[in-house]
Amino acid sequence: MANVIPVTWSRRIPAFLLSPSQFLSSTTSESFLEELLHELRDDRTNESTKIFLLSPLLEYPTVLCPTPAAAEETALELLAIFNQVPHKSFHFKGQLMVAITSVLLCTSCMNSEVEVAKSFLDMVFQMIQDTNDHKNGQQFLSARLIACDCLREIETCFPGFLSQKLEILSLLKQQETTPLHQEYSLLYTLGLKNAIHHLCLQKGVTDAELKRTLSGNDTFVWNAFETVLARLPVNFMENIPVLQTSTDNKELKSVVSLLLEESYLLTPVSQAVLLRELIEIVAMVQALSPAMFKSQLLRLFGTKEITLLHATLLMKSTFTDSLFTTEDEIFFLKRLVGMAQHPLVNIQQKLFYVDCILNFPENRPISGNGEESLPVLVTPRLAASLLPTVFNDSKTMLSRLRLLSLVYMEADESDDKGVGYLFSHLMTLYKVVDNNSKREMTVTYFRATFIFLSYFYHNLKFIDNLTNNICELYSRHFYLAPNLINLIDKIQECLEESGWPIQLLKTLQRLIVELPLPLMTLTNLKWHLKILSRVSRESQIPPRASLCFLLSVLINSSLCKTGGWKMGNAVLIVCRNLLQHPSLHQVFSELADLLQYLMYNYEDTDIQDHARFYYTLLNNLSQEKLSGVLAKGPDVERSAKTRSLSSMVPESDGLSNSLTVYQTKNRILKLTRVQNIRTQTVMQKSKSEGHGDCLTTYEGEYVSTGFVSKMILEYHLIHVGDVNALYNKLFSICLHFDLTDSCYEKVSDINIPCLFKSRKPPVVRLALQPRQPYPTHLHVCAVFSTDDGMSWYTQLDDLLVSFSDLFVPLPVPVNWTQESQEQLFDHLWNSMCQDNFSLKASSLFCFDLGGRQISDLVEENFNPYLISKQPEKKCYKVLFYLPPQYHLLLKIVNTEDAVKVHIATDNWELLPFINNYLKTVT
Repeated sequence: MANVIPVTWSRRIPAFLLSPSQFLSSTTSESFLEELLHELRDDRTNESTKIFLLSPLLEYPTVLCPTPAAAEETALELLAIFNQVPHKSFHFKGQLMVAITSVLLCTSCMNSEVEVAKSFLDMVFQMIQDTNDHKNGQQFLSARLIACDCLREIETCFPGFLSQKLEILSLLKQQETTPLHQEYSLLYTLGLKNAIHHLCLQKGVTDAELKRTLSGNDTFVWNAFETVLARLPVNFMENIPVLQTSTDNKELKSVVSLLLEESYLLTPVSQAVLLRELIEIVAMVQALSPAMFKSQLLRLFGTKEITLLHATLLMKSTFTDSLFTTEDEIFFLKRLVGMAQHPLVNIQQKLFYVDCILNFPENRPISGNGEESLPVLVTPRLAASLLPTVFNDSKTMLSRLRLLSLVYMEADESDDKGVGYLFSHLMTLYKVVDNNSKREMTVTYFRATFIFLSYFYHNLKFIDNLTNNICELYSRHFYLAPNLINLIDKIQECLEESGWPIQLLKTLQRLIVELPLPLMTLTNLKWHLKILSRVSRESQIPPRASLCFLLSVLINSSLCKTGGWKMGNAVLIVCRNLLQHPSLHQVFSELADLLQYLMYNYEDTDIQDHARFYYTLLNNLSQEKLSGVLAKGPDVERSAKTRSLSSMVPESDGLSNSLTVYQTKNRILKLTRVQNIRTQTVMQKSKSEGHGDCLTTYEGEYVSTGFVSKMILEYHLIHVGDVNALYNKLFSICLHFDLTDSCYEKVSDINIPCLFKSRKPPVVRLALQPRQPYPTHLHVCAVFSTDDGMSWYTQLDDLLVSFSDLFVPLPVPVNWTQESQEQLFDHLWNSMCQDNFSLKASSLFCFDLGGRQISDLVEENFNPYLISKQPEKKCYKVLFYLPPQYHLLLKIVNTEDAVKVHIATDNWELLPFINNYLKTVT
């Protein structure tokens, strides 16, 4: 059961990787780095732990090495460790190389003045020269692989670093016969491309200089960073420099041809990388003809590898008609269309193929200004097989709909046959949603509607029909109001010139205000108010109908008494929007009547206060000032609003302040666990089960049925140290708990009447209902009021629920004897230890008593869960019940050399938590 990695490092390393700044708040980067290096030098530390300890240097080298001097010293230490590690530890040596490379690259230490950089690069380059592992043996293959990757990373970050090593890299590539031939090819090709790019940036380059570069066998180019990287364009393929030579360079042509011929030996991903490098080389050298790739096209057109297809599209975009004929274009597009509907292609790949069709690089593109346009060769006939159907998954359906919408929009068919099919598809989705479909299909329908409107909003023949259908859908499913509002918002955002959103809102308003009041329910009214709130924001829609409808509902229903705060607030949102409406003067009386009715008849005091506030504004401010007071935006400062309100409506100043919830600068509250109180557990009958005891036996099997376990944790709510005197007396405190995982049921808010610093702190009883018996932590926040009537929000420290908090004594009926409990223990033990084909598992934990008595240890930690004890045999049986349905059984036996804890459980995933708990208590 012992961990391979020590507990301290298994906690500290993940904590650092999760948040380096938070981790280093309790220590320094220098001391933490020194601890890491000390542990890496320790011969007693195993190899897997050392590899784990390198992860901070791989992820955050600049945090641990903030200065070049610290980085140089760290790299020197790592190199010394590398030289001491035996050859058989090739995996650890490889990770050390990666760590050194990371430190040198990220801290500006890659220059000739840093001795450790020179030593490391010489060592790595010497390592890759051991082709076919003649010197160190086959087991060193993985170390050579990592050495090649390190050099590729350096060449990528410092383009041209290997530009004087091309001859030896070419020779190594030819000599290598192992699978590492692929790595040597990629390293050589990258160095070749960067060397040619370096020549392109120079003026008057001769053929002799190009040949000299190809046969270079000199030192590393340490100044590559300043001379090359700083001059690289942001998008290299859009700004390809050209190397103009007077003659056809046969050596370079031979090199490129050989790389192309050998490319099929590489993996698809490596082939794609190689092709990208060669495309850039051919594009930079005018003497090289793109026709060199012609022999590869047939193979590339027929590939099913996404990476290779992407490289082919790059080739198509770069060389256009100098390599691809019109027949090639047609064949390529047909290939993409075929793959986009192939039954063996997964969803993500189908989406990729459709996107390739939409962005196909044409030889002669019509639109070059970046606007969305379809390739000329993609005709309705070619794309007919991609028409969307309801049998497609949602993503594929939407991507096809977008493609076909663009096809039929640009085809400009006079009979609208293609658009008619897309509209009929939309109506099919409409019928599915109308029949109470799942959320995914509902979202798909509204997204499809957005796509259709984006392309055909000008086609009144279909748009009017679509508007009527959407309104009919809403009349049967009012809960779709948020979807409709979102659709309207997005259409207005993307199609400013379209009048369809206003048309739909007017139709929805008419539908709502004409609904018969006797059939109105609070649930339906909630959705209607959302729609009316959105309608009231449009200056082009007269608001009188909405106001008359709301006033009628308030007068002729029990809304004022049963609606509650949320419903009243929804009505007030409509009123607030109408206060800013350009036609306010036309409905002044109706809005005043509505607000006055809310003031005197609505049961909720907060709603009455808001209504009175809006009524005061309506009667005392001009329309221009109303808009300024109620407008929301980052440019309107809260202080300016408060000043304007206090100067215009002095009696409302206190009210406006009380309507705002302010956030405390620091944490002022915390929950502390009540001492000497174990976790209480309430076993209550499930709603779905009306019979059965907590524990029963059925044909020899132990069963726990009909009950739900709730853990009750008790805390004291107290102030955090010395807080501002403003917070000494708090009222109406509401504690809100957010779960961080799905292992527990949702936790209800807890309300506390008051908290006075001078009085005894109140007890908070937190009820948790586990779904899985795992430790967790909860985010806690609080909203409260102070003596001056202000409302405040504050964050509390997270609450930790440990594994031991889940332990429950065996919930047996009161008439069970000690013998019955022990029989149950033995039955469960045998069941868990013999069944190897389920979640059940058994294990062993050993520890040293260290001079303590076994009886004292058991009494202190396991007494509530003790089933039997045999002091003479030094044997104890312990049983924990873990809500909602799991068990943990322990047999503790004291032997001569150690204490053995035999473990059995019906959930093997609990073993790591059990192990950590036993380490804590022992």
